[in-house]
Amino acid sequence: MNVYDKGDLVRCSGTFTTSAGVAQDPTVVKAKVKTPGGVTTTYTYGTDAALVKDSTGYHVDVSATESGLWHYSFWSTGTGQAAEEESFYVDESRF
Repeated sequence: MNVYDKGDLVRCSGTFTTSAGVAQDPTVVKAKVKTPGGVTTTYTYGTDAALVKDSTGYHVDVSATESGLWHYSFWSTGTGQAAEEESFYVDESRF
């Protein structure tokens, strides 16, 4: 698990591949980020500018404003349907 300092900008990434491991571009892509306090934000590619398409996947940059365990997921529907979940930890500031 990745560990960050409070105040870092954390890049959360997701990729979608075929069963043969070839990158694919799904019909609909969404991402969800949940803070340690339980606040969840959902992003939809093409609607929310924060969800960005890269050459091999997608990402959302998250401002780590709260200490604790964060969760995020990427999922797609239609062609290329898939899902992926990850987490990261933000340390409490020592100041």
